[in-house]
Amino acid sequence: MNTDQEFLQVAEALMQDLLAKLDTFDPDELEADAAAGVIKIAFAAGGPCVLNRQTAAHQIWLAEGATAWHFELDADSGAWMDTKGRGALDDVLSGVLSQRLGRRIQI
Repeated sequence: MNTDQEFLQVAEALMQDLLAKLDTFDPDELEADAAAGVIKIAFAAGGPCVLNRQTAAHQIWLAEGATAWHFELDADSGAWMDTKGRGALDDVLSGVLSQRLGRRIQI
């Protein structure tokens, strides 16, 4: 992605896809709300998880508890990869949801 506009288009598609997947969960387990490039995931127990776009950096950030991940789009694979080598966004988010819900989740 060379421009902020290109990033915003790709990031918005990602956020809408993730929101659609999160909306399939039982609201007693989690509720996801989106506004202005931010998805807030509220759980029945514990604090929220926040996923947001960072246009200036062309990144997607995920925060859960005291942990945060920054993801950049890998042009070769098309996957959003953590900048510190901790995995793809789908895998990291699946792990967070699995831990919070106490069962295996695959996004």
